[in-house]
Amino acid sequence: MDPLQTCLPDDAVAHSLPGTRPCAPGDWLRIDDAFAGQMALRDSLVLARPGDVMACLPEGAAPAAELLDAVLSDLPTLGHRVASNSVIRPDGVAVTLDPEAPLAVLGRLVQEDFAVMLPGPEGHRMVAGIVCFPSRWRLEQKIGRPLVRIHRPVPAYDAALARRVQRLFDGVRAGAPLVRWNRLPYWERRLFNPRPEEAPRAPEGPRPYVRVERQVIRRLPETAAVVFSIHTWLVRADAPYSAGCARSGVAGD
Repeated sequence: MDPLQTCLPDDAVAHSLPGTRPCAPGDWLRIDDAFAGQMALRDSLVLARPGDVMACLPEGAAPAAELLDAVLSDLPTLGHRVASNSVIRPDGVAVTLDPEAPLAVLGRLVQEDFAVMLPGPEGHRMVAGIVCFPSRWRLEQKIGRPLVRIHRPVPAYDAALARRVQRLFDGVRAGAPLVRWNRLPYWERRLFNPRPEEAPRAPEGPRPYVRVERQVIRRLPETAAVVFSIHTWLVRADAPYSAGCARSGVAGD
């Protein structure tokens, strides 16, 4: 089971970058042709390296539980079979629903990573996260930090961009999520790619892959937390584009 996709959905290119706009109803979470491979990788990370992929502050517990409920309500449309105490994924793997560990459950249900944000004196800060596919950053260095501090190593994240992003988080309404895209050339076929902030920049040389992130900003109605979800595609640079890659069926292996 390869965790890399073979193609990109059409809107990965048709959507201008970052092109923040309303997310279509029912199009928050997606399944693609790498579902089985990516979920196997996520299973191994959540079970064997939980400290590397999950973090939650005390004030993040209630939003994390609300996020799990929101995801569970959408799963049947993706082909998951949801019961009272377990979920059977489209690849046939059963995941036990543990209300005491919502982030671990989330990490094993869908391909998306999630960062949960609450407002604070310096703007929204991350209070919980399940991130299995980081690109050269570590969750432990982001948890508890505001948006500006989270993006400090990103050269393009200047004061003007920081204000625009903060306005998105302030203004997003419950029931009206926003979607944006990110796309960059990539040098290796590695989805779980954590690096400390002080690590050297990415190596020079050929970049035969493309990493594409579909990012959705959604407000949870009960806790008013803002969820930043990330669906990651990592494909060869010459990969085709196809509408079938957006919501494809799942191959077992």
